[in-house]
Amino acid sequence: MSLIHVTSKNFEKALQAAPGVAVVDFFATWCGPCKMLAPVIEEAAEDMPEIQFYKVDVDEAPELARSFKVMSVPTLAFFKNGELVKKNVGAVSYEELEELINSVK
Repeated sequence: MSLIHVTSKNFEKALQAAPGVAVVDFFATWCGPCKMLAPVIEEAAEDMPEIQFYKVDVDEAPELARSFKVMSVPTLAFFKNGELVKKNVGAVSYEELEELINSVK
């Protein structure tokens, strides 16, 4: 499984180490929709080893949330070769996540 919790200190390094597509889940521990999305992200991380999945707790890394203009959680940010290419706000199903990933490949 390729699901890594990152902070402001290791975010850039982690993203640089992820060639291809990476998905960053900006979440908060108190957020209901984030809790609904968590198992979807975990399942996708197991099923898609070619994709790097990261989780960022916005309460622990508010500067990261600000830098990516995350105004609501959960927000999924999709990166390709280290560049932000798409964002999606709100919980999604596994199928919707798969479609989002395929749209940035």
